Amino acid sequence: MATTIQVATPQVASGYNPAPLLPIIMESLALQQSVFAVAELGVADLVADGSKSTAALAAELNVDESSLYRVLRLLASQGIFSETAPRTFANTAVSNCLRSDGPMSLRAMARFRGSDFIYRPFGEILHTVRTGETGRSKALGMDGWEYLRHHPEMARLFDDAMTDMSALAAPAIASAYDFLQWGSIMDVGGGNCVLLAAILRAHQELRGVLADQQHVLNRAKERGFLAGQLETRCTMQICDLFSNIPSGCRAYLMKSVIHDWNDEDSARILRNCRNAVPKDGALLLVEHVLPEDDTPSRGKFIDVTMMIVTGGRERTISEYRSLLSAAGFRLTKVVTTSSGFSVIEALPD
Repeated sequence: MATTIQVATPQVASGYNPAPLLPIIMESLALQQSVFAVAELGVADLVADGSKSTAALAAELNVDESSLYRVLRLLASQGIFSETAPRTFANTAVSNCLRSDGPMSLRAMARFRGSDFIYRPFGEILHTVRTGETGRSKALGMDGWEYLRHHPEMARLFDDAMTDMSALAAPAIASAYDFLQWGSIMDVGGGNCVLLAAILRAHQELRGVLADQQHVLNRAKERGFLAGQLETRCTMQICDLFSNIPSGCRAYLMKSVIHDWNDEDSARILRNCRNAVPKDGALLLVEHVLPEDDTPSRGKFIDVTMMIVTGGRERTISEYRSLLSAAGFRLTKVVTTSSGFSVIEALPD
């Protein structure tokens, strides 16, 4: 006689829905750190020319074959890599983005997000919630900028990650807003000049200035995003956000700068901007803008990240309006872009 096996159906109490929580609690950490592991090892580079067995990969990487297989099996189940034969894997359109040489590479960001610089501070989220202090200072014993000065390899990875992310977002930002109307634009804290170069390419008559600390400007020259004809339309100037922002342009651009800082420090930076922006000029902030309600937003994830790692924050339009007003600007326009960033236009009062 056949035996019938009855599977118990979970009983959900009225007013409760555990389904959205279970993947977050049980799966998200394993998935993120698995992506970190294969990005750190460079697995996507090793299978760029075709499928490879985990035995061959493990021998090449000097890692445990069984562990590598289990990580790749998980990732393949999510469409990140493909198991083309038993214990044999190839890239997919998703894992191609973990290659070092890809045009849309996120390998540096995946390595950065799983590194001690990010991962350990998140382990101190309760410290941040209880005290308002950053988890990074608790975990690493110093703030992020000091840590990068003492760890040049991590500083390089940070720079690579930020460059890759900017390269993805820059074309959408450059095409969404009429930067040409200002004639000249200074990218304050512009790093490797990825965004400014994209803006200058999109607006052929525009003149640009990259303003940052001297060692950043030196690195920007090495990166070469201003190579060719752009060099004739862009200069570089030394700049310190908290002491001296150079004059000489009509528009002043800052991407992902204000979100690094709390309101007090942000106000100091904005007041320095006000001293530099002419009466007929503009300040342009490129940031994630938070919705005023509980609408889902990528910016809210970034906001908690900034809370833990820098003490900064993402803001709503009303919060930006108040912050800008206190510094002598009036918010006049917000232009959303397909990158998730918005261009916040503010004119001098």
